[in-house]
Amino acid sequence: MTETSEFDTYDGRILAELQKDARITMAELGRRVHLSQPAVTERVRKLELNGVIKGYRAEVDLTRLGYGIRAIIRVGRVEYARVVKLIEQTPEVINAYNVTGDDSWVLEIAVIDVAHLDAVVTKFCIVTETATCIVLNAPRENAVVLPARRENIKHSIKKVTGR
Repeated sequence: MTETSEFDTYDGRILAELQKDARITMAELGRRVHLSQPAVTERVRKLELNGVIKGYRAEVDLTRLGYGIRAIIRVGRVEYARVVKLIEQTPEVINAYNVTGDDSWVLEIAVIDVAHLDAVVTKFCIVTETATCIVLNAPRENAVVLPARRENIKHSIKKVTGR
């Protein structure tokens, strides 16, 4: 199940339901995707064994945990290992992406207040240039991701021919 062509509509529906609610019972999942409980359990097991489903986790409300600010830090070019080590030493970093372009890294952080934000940003400013944006709201997070299909791509620009 390494190629997306091996996913059928049942696999896609199972993945969608599990991404919405990972605590769903196999019996309820089976009802929702119109498969028997043993059949859906076997499909989930295969998705797990093939690494499609990497794990299950709880989604937490950062504000209820005391984090009043979420921010994005863009980190300039710097030695890879140095940033990885700094990320590992900074628990406020909740997501870290090594990227292409003008920046080397994009980090998402959660901090208590502006003073805490300043302390975290300063750690990264010491090693290279940074740019920070505070997240005001997030109208879309943890969107359901289904198997990729080329036929689902909608081209918004029509190719112009000379004819």
